[in-house]
Amino acid sequence: MTQNTHVTWLDGGAPLELSGGTTWGMPFARGMVAGPEELTVRDANNQPVASQAWPLATWPDGSLKWAGLALPATDAPSPEYRVTSDGGATPEAGTAPQVEVMETEDSVTVTTGPLEMVIKRRGCSLFSTLSRGGVTVARDGRLVSLLQDCLADGPGPVAREAFTGEVTAVVLEQSGPIRAVVRLEGKHCPDSATSDKPSWLPFIVRLYFYAGARSVRMVHSFIWDGDAEQDFLAGLGVRFTVPLEGELHNRHVRIAGADGGFLLEAVRGLTGLRRDPGEEVRRAQLAGDPTPPLAEWNEEVSGRLHLIPAWNDYTLSQLSADGFELRKRTAANHGWVGISGGTRAAGFCSLSDNRGGLGVGIKDFWQSHPGQLDIGNAATGEASLTAWIYSPEAQPMDLRFYHDGLSQDTFEEQLEGLEITYEDYEPGFGNPTGIARTHELNLFAYSSTPTTESLAADAKAASTPALLQATPEYLHSAQVFGDWTPVDRSTPARAELEDRLDFLFDFYTGQVEQRRWYGFWNYGDVMHTYDFDRHVWRYDVGGYAWDNSELSPDLWLWYSYLRSGRADIFRFAEAMTRHTGEVDVYHLGPWRGLGSRHNVQHWGCSAKQLRISTPAYRRFYYYLTADERTGDLLTELVDSDQNFLGLDPVRKVRPDADTYRPDRNALGVGLGTDWGSLAATWLTDWERTGNPRSRDRLLGTMADIGALKYGFLTGEALYDLDKGRFDAGREAIRVSHLSAVFGLVEICSELVDLVPDKEFERAWLQYCRLFLATEEEQIQAVGQPLAGIYLTQAHSRLSAYAASRLGDPGLATRAWESFAEGGEHLNHEAAFTLKTIQPPHVLLPVDEAPTVSTNDASQFGLAVIQNLALIGDHLPG
Repeated sequence: MTQNTHVTWLDGGAPLELSGGTTWGMPFARGMVAGPEELTVRDANNQPVASQAWPLATWPDGSLKWAGLALPATDAPSPEYRVTSDGGATPEAGTAPQVEVMETEDSVTVTTGPLEMVIKRRGCSLFSTLSRGGVTVARDGRLVSLLQDCLADGPGPVAREAFTGEVTAVVLEQSGPIRAVVRLEGKHCPDSATSDKPSWLPFIVRLYFYAGARSVRMVHSFIWDGDAEQDFLAGLGVRFTVPLEGELHNRHVRIAGADGGFLLEAVRGLTGLRRDPGEEVRRAQLAGDPTPPLAEWNEEVSGRLHLIPAWNDYTLSQLSADGFELRKRTAANHGWVGISGGTRAAGFCSLSDNRGGLGVGIKDFWQSHPGQLDIGNAATGEASLTAWIYSPEAQPMDLRFYHDGLSQDTFEEQLEGLEITYEDYEPGFGNPTGIARTHELNLFAYSSTPTTESLAADAKAASTPALLQATPEYLHSAQVFGDWTPVDRSTPARAELEDRLDFLFDFYTGQVEQRRWYGFWNYGDVMHTYDFDRHVWRYDVGGYAWDNSELSPDLWLWYSYLRSGRADIFRFAEAMTRHTGEVDVYHLGPWRGLGSRHNVQHWGCSAKQLRISTPAYRRFYYYLTADERTGDLLTELVDSDQNFLGLDPVRKVRPDADTYRPDRNALGVGLGTDWGSLAATWLTDWERTGNPRSRDRLLGTMADIGALKYGFLTGEALYDLDKGRFDAGREAIRVSHLSAVFGLVEICSELVDLVPDKEFERAWLQYCRLFLATEEEQIQAVGQPLAGIYLTQAHSRLSAYAASRLGDPGLATRAWESFAEGGEHLNHEAAFTLKTIQPPHVLLPVDEAPTVSTNDASQFGLAVIQNLALIGDHLPG
């Protein structure tokens, strides 16, 4: 059977230009496509276009499950494309652009056609030259950072030390013909040869090149490995040397402001003078065109050029989500002159002369404040452009824990603290060492000073990259990601539930804006629970502050996107994935591969667990975009079962010491949040790489759960780290209300359909059928009632799953009843209304909903989505 699938632009119509190419991911039903070599991309006129495809995942039978696809740059992108499996048809020979890569012992050179970049394998630069049409527009791209050893309120003088990123490894990950990817790794080293500071801030930078592209995408990730008590990051950015030639009045500065606006200036301005150089001179300078020869100017101006100040330095600083400032100066020893200000800058600037120049755009610039754009030495032959992802004008980054421990020195005292602030504190565990952050930038190589309209398009392309996606209907037909269906408003009852899903999403997007959930470490996350007395989220109350994926808002957002195809949901889910996968998870150190539970600070909680780092939350973004950085995060977790050896996740409350024997490499592993996370890890790795270790541990532990007398109801089993198997002899029943709400439901549903294991399926159906059963039914089945049954609305999807698999309409009715009765706050119309609170009761006008809990919202959303997919035909009304 031949594949024939439409893909469309996420944000609606096609972009006016695709200056840098594009990449996306899409699935294929089991057995449909043997491999990526069969795939062809066709435009709206059914003509094959140049493309590149590679496998992201395979089905157990070896057929292609997910593929990454890339298209080259073009000035006329098609409004839609079709992906077919007709043997990899290609455009006519000679008509398709290609990326060319040349590797030597010392360097990697990549040519897209319009531009060329030379990347040295060692040293303090990310690239040595970036050229357009043979003209060098940038040199020595390099990472820079500033380390401050104390804060202004501390003892002693404040000193800052400059560091530069030193590249230690360069790997060519893809070599074309349409897409090339170069990965660079290294650390920041002191600029001073006499410094006693060690290197720090390990980084990974990927540079993306597309055939025909005039821009290069850059994805920068770094890991915080400093000492929070004495290391204060005072600046982090990327700096480029921009060679300039010619007259100062033909050197052009362009800086994007808010709402599509631009600062348009020359280093030496010719407008507004007391004497007029001539209309054509003024017009040319404003347009960025070469000005006429001096002989054609008004002599009253041409003879006095040396008396017109040359503006050497420009700065835009965005220190909050609500304001930026622009200023300039003539030299380092002279005062700054204010230009203007505004609300939210686009994060884009360029510097050019008549030969060409460089433009840089930062994605999520104001959202991830504090950011800054600097243009320096523009009046010289060696100018600089620095894109700061952490502004040196902001307060230095202070990552110290926010309280002194409150005398919680023992497990008993810490459990008492949990009872009052919901914070799981433990000395030394509120440590940020090992957390990470990723930023995306675009570098534009210009052959002249672009028009303002072209610059505006580049700024938009950098802030909102064009992305192709398959439709919800197609994604559903490929049978990926378990139980969900596209949005369906065909009945009043269905429409009401869809409206409530929309309400909750719109409410949270509104809260991000109203509550200013922005900032370097915060953007992408949401708060956990609301304080109705203060009319604020509980940002300062222990475990009620930042959510850190608690009860799976990531899943709620991604399933909402899958079924709707909405760009706004995708962008929200993307930001959350970038945040929760980087900031809430450790990437080096003793907790590598573990995530932190919800807290006032993202790294503050002592519960370091797999349920936060689980690939169940990250794989959506990886498969839909083919994003290599997310692939890194998935790979980091492959051996995450070893983490149990160093840290017992239930050390403070473990009732049975016999289930934790690190001396024998045998550890008690929960069959809910723990095994669900491990299963997601092994499944994802098996599908991505074919790793036999991951396959065997997944299938082996599935068989062991099926062999347990009480299956999933056992709660926990002894896990042999060496063999990767459970001891199936445990006979106990222990149920937790949290076991199934961190991705277990979704992973088990996929596994039942993916691999044949009747005993595992039986164990999972038993768990789903009995969790919300009557006590009599539970006693009849396992000899005792189940304790710990909470979150009834969330767990209604367990009943729905059992009803669907068993074909039991009575159980389907019970599932919808449980959904309605167990919703607590989210089971009546009034819950889906807003109330606006006005000053002076709050700082700014804000909306409140009667129920404000991310736990409730996430689980309501998932229950609706999965219940409709499984038992929608039994929906009352």
